[in-house]
Amino acid sequence: MSWIVQRLFSAALVIFSVTLVVFFLIHLIPGDPVDVMLGETATVADRQAMRTSLGLDQPITTQLLNYLQGLAQLDFGDSLHSREAISSILAKRLPATAWLALSAMFIAMLLAIPLGIFAAVYRGSWIDRLAMLVSLAGLSIPNFLLGPLLVLVFSIAFGLLPVSGNDSLLHLILPSITLGLSMAAVLARMVRSSLLETLGEDFIRTAHAKGMHPGNVIWKHAMRNAWLPVITVIGAQVGALLGGAVVTETVFDWPGLGSLMIESIQKRDYPIVQACVLIISVIYVAVNAFTDLCYGLLDPRIRKA
Repeated sequence: MSWIVQRLFSAALVIFSVTLVVFFLIHLIPGDPVDVMLGETATVADRQAMRTSLGLDQPITTQLLNYLQGLAQLDFGDSLHSREAISSILAKRLPATAWLALSAMFIAMLLAIPLGIFAAVYRGSWIDRLAMLVSLAGLSIPNFLLGPLLVLVFSIAFGLLPVSGNDSLLHLILPSITLGLSMAAVLARMVRSSLLETLGEDFIRTAHAKGMHPGNVIWKHAMRNAWLPVITVIGAQVGALLGGAVVTETVFDWPGLGSLMIESIQKRDYPIVQACVLIISVIYVAVNAFTDLCYGLLDPRIRKA
């Protein structure tokens, strides 16, 4: 139980630290949201009145305390531009990002697990080299390049899939592939490495010596022990998945948290940017803490360490 408490305390400390860092970094970004909202023709009196109404004339420490008090009540404040409650804005945008992340993870695992298993079982063969070549390609091509390439091929050249939006499941395919391929590349290499290490163990040779079917040896024995490092990598890749969603959502005009954050940065809408970064950070830390807990439950040696 103390091990679980330590993990949860560490996660809470990281989230609090991220909150402070994001708050101060956002206020160091060049540009004034009042200037963006009122334009260059606004008078000094209008600017000062707007700054006072938004609370931007208060000392930075006062703004920080007000922000922390709001977070303690799960209140992210209001948008500087639309004056709409940020919680309602996030409620509209978060499901789109969740769908995109889950579908990208599904595609990544659908590609990575077979690639990694075949590469490990047929180590040194053309299958292994082809699988690792595909994995290397997935790691090498950035999302901002892969996305437009997919659009050129499947949307413009062949007209099979829509370019942008989220009106149907067809709109989800290209963003999910763009976001999932890089994660699939990392997972495939980890599955291969972990499975190769497990296949060299004595209990695997014993299973083969008993005449067990090779498929059962792989799935019932080898993969069961090879999953631990893979689960750790999956948890770590959630951060990359959410980070990549910012670029992917912008490329495909996907109405999620990533595109909302880019729009808010351009408008200098500080509260929304802070809320988006905080939500992404909380999800990342929560998934990694959950991964640590699962790892410890699966391997008692981690708890003892």
